[in-house]
Amino acid sequence: METHIVRQPILDRNQKLAAYELVYFQDASSLYNKRDAHVANTIVTFFNELNADSFLGGKDCFLTFTPNLLMKNVPHVFDEKKLVIQIEENILVNPEARKIVLKYRQKGYRIAVIGFEFNRTFMNILPNIDIIKVDFSRTEAEVIDGVCRLAKSMGKKLAAYGINSPETRELARSYDCDYYQGDGISGMVSTKVHKLEHLQSNFFRLMAAVSKEMPDFEEIAKIISLDVTLSYSLLKLVNSAYFALPNKVKDIKQALTILGLGQLKQWIYLLSFSDDGGVSDELIKTSFLRAVFCQEISQYLQSLPISRMEAYLLGMFSTLGILLEVPIEKAIEQLPLSDELKGGLTGTPGVCRDLLNLCVSYEKGKWAEVGALANSLGIPEDMIKEKYLEAVEYVNDIWTELTNSVHV
Repeated sequence: METHIVRQPILDRNQKLAAYELVYFQDASSLYNKRDAHVANTIVTFFNELNADSFLGGKDCFLTFTPNLLMKNVPHVFDEKKLVIQIEENILVNPEARKIVLKYRQKGYRIAVIGFEFNRTFMNILPNIDIIKVDFSRTEAEVIDGVCRLAKSMGKKLAAYGINSPETRELARSYDCDYYQGDGISGMVSTKVHKLEHLQSNFFRLMAAVSKEMPDFEEIAKIISLDVTLSYSLLKLVNSAYFALPNKVKDIKQALTILGLGQLKQWIYLLSFSDDGGVSDELIKTSFLRAVFCQEISQYLQSLPISRMEAYLLGMFSTLGILLEVPIEKAIEQLPLSDELKGGLTGTPGVCRDLLNLCVSYEKGKWAEVGALANSLGIPEDMIKEKYLEAVEYVNDIWTELTNSVHV
């Protein structure tokens, strides 16, 4: 069976991207899984071929290890300064497993424990633990309080995961956690509802123009030319090292031709939020990743009622409600989108909704849902894995140049 690997963002207390957790799929889970050898080989091969630093964008990596994976030297694929070795609390019951953990700690790897409850059995290993991970979605309030207070008193970093609601987010903040992870971390940023009015002007006009079946570059160039910030940023991007042009481009229409529609849509979307310091870069990057992912998967669907370009918008606009702090229905009501595309975004049953759910479920590592949706849509899971990795690589490659062109 395929072993899938996805990355999930972890923010620091300043709502900046600090690391990614790598989540891998296997068809069973136990301390000494017989499939650990297969998973180990997959992880090693995966990063030898792909380049871990590229996939992680230079950020730290949190990865859960069983004793078998540790014994197979899988951590050595990573720079010890970049890897956080995650272990489950029950691993520490086994004396041999504890020795292996300490060996990696002595080599400079950081150790994070999931579900640590500070009972006497584990107190002697506590000095060698760097990070305590606490599940804020399921753990009882009294346990959370006890673990967080004791961890802080002993100088340990706290990683709050299961941050899936505003309530859990605020609770984690009250304990001054060092790391935040979960479905709701995008809500940690403070966006402004008045952004909706701003987007209804240039953003809507531009997105409408570039999303037409036959885009008119004259119309697009005219809209951009009316805005000095758009014009300057576009020319800066096209003349950057990313495109490596022999001569400077000074004409808006020429710049549009070089940039192409795909990158133009990304650039517009990013720029539309760039003057609001509260928006998470990682959330906007997620928009791009979903856009590319949805578009690539869409070509394998026979009965999809939207075009590949619309599939791109399906992924991109999936985070728009969070970015604007309004219901997704409100966020897209004035966008010139087809009924099928709007239905996919708002959850109307159908192929569009299933396509978006497949991409989001894969991104979040919800493997049972991925399997069911892939089967329903008739898409091979190995192809989904391939397209996800291609999308990550594409977004990483272009992200630096896009952000450099925006922050002028």
